[in-house]
Order: sequence, then structure tokens, then C-alpha cells
Amino acid sequence: MTVELIIQNGESIFYPAVSGEITLSWERKGVPGQLDFSVIPDGILNFQEGNLVKLMVDGVIIFSGYVFTKKRTANSGKIDVTAYDQTRYLKNKDTFLGEGLTASELLQKLAREFGLQLGTVEDTGYRIETIVEENKTLFDMLQGALDETVQHTGQLYCLYDEAGSLNLRNINSMRLNLLIDPTTGESFEYESSIDSNTYNRVKLVFENQETGQKEWYTAEDNQQIKHWGVLQYYESVQSAIGVQEKADALLKLYDQKSRRLTIKNAFGDVRVRAGCAVMVSLDLGDIVANQFLMVERVTHTFSKQGHVMDLTLVGGEFIAS
Repeated sequence: MTVELIIQNGESIFYPAVSGEITLSWERKGVPGQLDFSVIPDGILNFQEGNLVKLMVDGVIIFSGYVFTKKRTANSGKIDVTAYDQTRYLKNKDTFLGEGLTASELLQKLAREFGLQLGTVEDTGYRIETIVEENKTLFDMLQGALDETVQHTGQLYCLYDEAGSLNLRNINSMRLNLLIDPTTGESFEYESSIDSNTYNRVKLVFENQETGQKEWYTAEDNQQIKHWGVLQYYESVQSAIGVQEKADALLKLYDQKSRRLTIKNAFGDVRVRAGCAVMVSLDLGDIVANQFLMVERVTHTFSKQGHVMDLTLVGGEFIAS
């Protein structure tokens, strides 16, 4: 495995000497891709905040982003650097009003306005009646649209940057032929809970301005209520159109235990990013996982010892919160 780090400052391109590990982290939503590394200044290396950074493994670009932070400490003899990919600019705040847009169309509009480069943007299909966002980050605007989409359609989409282009893809198209089992994952931590993101009753309310009355829409699982007590999801909606269907979809999505699986020091694979799915075959005690699970978070670590990764997995019975 050949790992190369490149920094470009104007017309100058540098291949700096790296001190220690390089770590690359991706999360499925709301957090930009982050590259952390330390370089040794040699009198020639000259770079600034905003400069382009690329990480290449065996000649393939797996990260393209920009220097955001440089830090020196006394007697360390090195510069600690943090770079983010293009999704860092989705932390900008703005106000947006739109009608009848899909989440993918919202992404395209925001990308044009903020000068962001797009790659593969799949059609999310569902049209949101009204989008009203004030003083919100672009991350929050887009996540709100994607949450609305999954609540009505059951289809989950992932927004991410790949080598300098923003992509929006259905997680069903992001499966990898990669197996995590006792031989490929050094250790794991498993948690099951009904304390978060588990609901067996959904109640939605629409305030009808014409009649002045509130209209209630509910869906519930009486069997699970007997086992767990009432765990209620409550939300006010802006329109009565499709509300019962939304309640039914939310109950189907959340009426189960929340399960979270963390894998430590798995053999590294540069294809693995947040939002993709990997095959997991592990005996976890109360269940045996033998299915595709989605990567909620991944941290790749590159060092002289090789390439390993830490994974947080959800999906199937592992709720995607």
C-alpha cells in the first residue's frame, strides 16, 4: 500500500514528510469529512489555510479538501493540520423558502448558490410541499429534506463528498462486497436500547386553519406497548396531505430496539465511507448479526504498521438515527 499526501499552494505542489499517523473520519450526516495529520517543516514547505489537500492511496484519491487549521507547539518540530472536505461549507447558515422541491433539487440549488461541485445526485423522488428554513445551516436544511423523504418513502439517502464532488445516493446502491467477522475485526462493542429513537406510538397533529380545530393522526403497536409501555413520537405537521401514511411509515421505522455496533481495528479498506453497507457476521449474544449493516461513522488510520479502521454500524435491526 502506497499512501501519498499532497498540499497545493497556488502553483506550488508539496509532498510533505508526514510525522506519525494520518486519520480520516467520515460521519453519515451533519459532520464534514476530516483529515488529520502532522508534517515536518523543512524550509521548503509553504502552505496556508484554504490550500488544497489530497490523500492518495495506491494512486487513487480518497480525500480532497482544504486546510482549515494549523497548529504548532513548542519543541514539537512539527505542524499539526486539520483539513475538511467540501461538506465543511454546508456549515454556512442561510434562509431558504421553496415549494414542491425534492431533496436532490434542494441540494442542486444550494450547490449553485455556494459554488459547490456536484458529482452523482440521485433523484430522491418525494416532493416536499413547503420548505421554510430561517437562519439554518445548509447541513440542517438538507438533512430536514432527507428526513422528510425517509419518513414518507422509507428510502434513506446519504450526502457525502468523494474526491472533491458532492454526491447524494440511496444507501441501497452503496453496498460493498466486504465481510466483517471475527477474523477481520479485532474487537467490538454492542449496545441495545429502547431509550432513544424507539417509538411504539406515533401522534401527528394538523391545525386546520379553516375549521380552527386540531386534527389528530395516530399509529401504534399495542403488542409492543404491553412490553415497553407507551413510547410516543409527537410532531406538528403543516399539511393534512398524506399525514396518516407518514404516521404509519414512522411507526414502521422506529417501532424496534435501537442497536448500535462498534468495530475496532478492522482491516482497512479505502472503499468504506459513512453511508455504505458492509456484510457483518458476528455472534452478539442476544442476536446473531449476519446481514448488511450501514456505516454510520468510520475512522481510517494510516501508519507505518498499515491501515486499520474503526466502524460504527447501524441498519436492519440497528436503527439509523
